[in-house]
Formats: sequence, structure tokens, C-alpha cells
Amino acid sequence: MGDDLGDEWWQHEYKSDASEVEEEETEQKKKPAEKTKTKPEKRKIVTEKPAKAKKKKNNEQKEQMIPPRKETQDEKSAKPPKKRKKKKTITDVLATSEPKPGCPADLQDLVTQYFKDKRSVIEQEELKVQDSFFLSSNDLTHTLSSYLKQIAPKWAKIQKQHTEKSSVVLLVVCSSALRTIELIKQLTSFKGEAKAVKLFAKHIKIEEQVKLLQKGIYHIGVGTPGRISALVEREGLSLQALRYLVLDWNWRDQKLRRMVDIPEIKQDLMKLLESGVLARCMEDKVKIGLF
Repeated sequence: MGDDLGDEWWQHEYKSDASEVEEEETEQKKKPAEKTKTKPEKRKIVTEKPAKAKKKKNNEQKEQMIPPRKETQDEKSAKPPKKRKKKKTITDVLATSEPKPGCPADLQDLVTQYFKDKRSVIEQEELKVQDSFFLSSNDLTHTLSSYLKQIAPKWAKIQKQHTEKSSVVLLVVCSSALRTIELIKQLTSFKGEAKAVKLFAKHIKIEEQVKLLQKGIYHIGVGTPGRISALVEREGLSLQALRYLVLDWNWRDQKLRRMVDIPEIKQDLMKLLESGVLARCMEDKVKIGLF
């Protein structure tokens, strides 16, 4: 005991206490180091992936929340209007094409196409327009008078022999009442002593025309196919004395349409041909001319 007390005992206790403190400090230093090593790894794992997912979700939510921007009226009016392609009309096509004189094949094709779906095969054969039905066609150099002189050189004799009422020797078929009046004026140098009658519906009742034809002798009839076929149906106009049927084929109106380019006129013309004209052509008693 005396030896122990003789030594510096307090120094031993101090050393032991200091060593313990140092050990605790080193342990504490190690622990934060370990924590600092592990914490970033945990942050990388935990924070990186959810951050991207959150951004995506936020972007999607923003896209959903923001409504599509509507154009104002000023912006719409500022935009140039879309050009629509116009469909070509008959007028547009004909304006860029050179006029060609009509020929027998034109009428033959027209009749065939028109009756193809409307008549039986046997009826179509009866309505077939043959080459022998035609006179020479206008080559676009003739007036009406010069053309009629060409196809009817013995007109003076023919018109003297005609004495039947309610009939004519020559029928000129055109598209309108105005065109009818024009053509009658052009007949002056051809008709001679022959009488011409207007056969159209404008301002003239069909009953009046029937009475007019019954009273007098007329050699030339000029009119529209609708009124002429109506007179034939009512027996106000007979085809027995008819020798020449001239179609105003090549003339065009303000829209550059021919008579057969107008659906209503074409239908009336087909009706007229079917009403007895083609039958008379088959008997070689009527000839067709394309003016």
C-alpha cells in the first residue's frame, strides 16, 4: 500500500481516463465517416429515380392542365383562305378547244348512248341511226340559206308541189325561241315563195299553233324540239310530208353549249327522233342534215 501510494497514482488514472476519451473520440470520428459514406449512396438511390418520375408527372399534369390555344378571329382572318379546285364546266372545256363541225358519227353515238339503258336490244336496233339517213353536214363555212341550197337544190319545185295542211316539208330544229327567230331571218334568200312557221313554246299556246297549222299551208317549220314533239303527239303536226330534218348542231350559246349539250334539249330531241322521224328515215323518206 505504501508503495502504491508512493507512486504517482493520479497520473495512471489520468492516463486511463485520457485513453478512454481518445477511444471514444476515434469511435465517434469513425461513425460520422461511415455515415457520410453511406448517406450519399442512400440519397442516390432514393432521390435520383423519384426525381425523374416527379418531373414526368409534373410535365404531364401541366400538359393536361393547359388547354389548347384557340385562334382568334384576327388570326383566322389574317390566314390566306384555302383555294378550292374548281370543277371544269362545259364552257371551260370548250373555251380552250377549237370548234369542230358536227358529223353523222356524233349523232349516232348520242342516240346509242342515250337509249342504251332505256330500251331493249330490239328497240335499240329500231332506233339505230344509219349512215344512209344523213345529208352532207355543214363545214362551218355556210349560212343557213347557203347550206339549205346545197342539200335541197330543187327546192323551188318541191315547195310548189306541197299542198298539205298541218305539215311541213322542211323542219329546222334549234335550242331556243330567240335562235328560232334568228334562223327564220336567215331563210330569206332560200325560201322564195315558201311560208315559214315558228314552232316554239314562248308566248304561244300549243292550241293556237295547232289551229294555225290546220288553217294554212306551211313549207318550213323552225322551232324547238320540245314544242315540235308535243305538236306531233297531239297530231297537230304531221310528218307525212316531211323530207328534210335539219338540226342546228354547231351553233353555241353564250356559255358555248351546243343544242345537245343542254340536258333538257337533248331529251326533247331524242323524243322527237323516236316519235316517227327515225321510222321515216328507215323508209328513206326523210333525210337528216347537221347545220
